Amino acid sequence: MPDESVRVRSGLIRVITGPMFSGKTTELIRELERFRFAKKSVAAFKPSIDTRYTQDAISSHSGLGLKSIAIEPNGEGLRSVRNFLANNPSHAVGFDEINFLPTEFVELAEDLASSGITILATGLNLDFRGEPFVTTKELMVRADSVIMLTAICVRCGRRATRTQRILNGVPAPYDSPVLLIGGKEAYEARCRACHEVPGAK
Repeated sequence: MPDESVRVRSGLIRVITGPMFSGKTTELIRELERFRFAKKSVAAFKPSIDTRYTQDAISSHSGLGLKSIAIEPNGEGLRSVRNFLANNPSHAVGFDEINFLPTEFVELAEDLASSGITILATGLNLDFRGEPFVTTKELMVRADSVIMLTAICVRCGRRATRTQRILNGVPAPYDSPVLLIGGKEAYEARCRACHEVPGAK
């Protein structure tokens, strides 16, 4: 928890969500940089399983990056966040890809916000099946503000709100594993009409 030198009356939780390629991480980096420009202390965390670019930075698909700490996507990882912040007071804390974190993250975020920290968190809104990621959903309904971003559908050019998984050049079937780390080689942004999930009930 932050000491009184960085404590404010109340923090807040802001969730940045949307499909892949909508600019969520870019927005997170922009928000944290604004705090830095104001000479406020910041910290950033990402799930250790997100190895698409580098382990020691949150990175956008466009190439932007910000130094971060990789945490295990479990209770031990969340405890490491508490321990780090107890020794490194911060005004704002960013979390990338919270869809990979357990639902216990919601309690952590609320505790930190109640202690005066601004929480900025990105997470996919829906998995490749078009179903909500539980941690993202649970934090969104408790957040002080939600930024809902969209991408551009690769098929028709309309606003994309969904993430299409591609396996061997075709849409992944419904019974594929929910978690699969990947980038442009495995995912596309699509609108509701162009999103396909073979085998969905």
